[in-house]
Amino acid sequence: MRDYLVFLWRALRVSFVGDWRYYAWMLLLTCVCLLGLNAYAKQLVHGLIVTGMSDHVSWGLYIANFTFLVGMAAAAVMLVIPVYVYRKHELHGLVIFGELFAVAAIVMCMLFVGVDLGRPDRFMHIFFRFNFPISMLSWDVIALNGYLLLNLHICGYLIYCAYRKRQPSKLFYIPFVFIAIVWAISIHTVTAFLYVGLGGRPFWNTAIIAPRFLASAFAAGPAFIILTVQVIRKVTGYRIVEGALAMLRNVVTIALVVNMFLLGCELFTEYYTDAAHLVSTDYLFRGLHGFNALVPWIWSAIAMNLVALVILLLPKSDRRIWPTNLACFLLIVGIWIEKGMGLIIPAFIPSPLGEIVEYTPTANEILVCFGIWAFGMLIYTIMVRTAVPVLTGKLTIDSERPAQASIASGEAS
Repeated sequence: MRDYLVFLWRALRVSFVGDWRYYAWMLLLTCVCLLGLNAYAKQLVHGLIVTGMSDHVSWGLYIANFTFLVGMAAAAVMLVIPVYVYRKHELHGLVIFGELFAVAAIVMCMLFVGVDLGRPDRFMHIFFRFNFPISMLSWDVIALNGYLLLNLHICGYLIYCAYRKRQPSKLFYIPFVFIAIVWAISIHTVTAFLYVGLGGRPFWNTAIIAPRFLASAFAAGPAFIILTVQVIRKVTGYRIVEGALAMLRNVVTIALVVNMFLLGCELFTEYYTDAAHLVSTDYLFRGLHGFNALVPWIWSAIAMNLVALVILLLPKSDRRIWPTNLACFLLIVGIWIEKGMGLIIPAFIPSPLGEIVEYTPTANEILVCFGIWAFGMLIYTIMVRTAVPVLTGKLTIDSERPAQASIASGEAS
């Protein structure tokens, strides 16, 4: 226990040490966090009236970010499977970075749900009226918290074993790894079922939403890891195993192909069969009675995804890293628009009474979102700043003992 407490203390000290780029980045994130906290304080005082939501559109930017981030968290499984199922242990470091991001993503998910509730005391209704197993919300609470604990245990145990310079016991993490693989798929599936199970919103009543969620998650998540790992390599000098980025690129390419195919299937079903919720689809893709706020957004998202797919499929684009980085950036933004605003908002427009009330996020709402994203990136940066020295052998239990020995000898003399 003493060694573990010393490890936590040393990890905390390391997180405050870095070069000017690290301090500038942390200062920027802290300032954005404070701006977001101030915006949330205004929302807490005045209520959700300061957002663009209404009794017609009750889910907006907060739930859109929640939906996107659940997928980003679930995508960590795409790094776990090659390492622990196909035994590519050279990618072990990437798994830790992926699981650390999953922890940060789940924290952001919970924060977005919290700010969307309006009043924090409403959390009590979730726990005092859990309604398990009838309520899908109770399943989602279990899925998110369980996945958070699993990732905290796995990456925390592996990093601590690396700090102790000892081989981790398979009994303490391998069973949890395979549970996490199933759990990662379940958190996004349960989130999809939250929407599919709402019979009053026909736009969501399709069985293809869950597969679309998984395909988009397995594209955007590894794409984000590709970008972040390169930043980690450039800033810290951490060596990435040759072929790791190529493997992730292949995962992103296949997942993006499946995602675009499923989107095409959905559009064919809607327009060819003239389905019940075609009116919401029309609002999203073509506009409805002069209301077309989301039309440029969704077509921009589709264009971004198509450009990213073309880049990834080009045979010579993998020889240089910048085309892959461009494709990853485009598909992350495109999937955020398609899976967030493009999925959540149209289900409320028009309302069950046929009224059309458009939704536009307010500046206060956007600041809260930026604040939560900044807080999540702050958590991820601190965890990565702690993990890299441990994984590279610069921060180990032995590196503290010489200092302690010199202090002890000085006191003895």
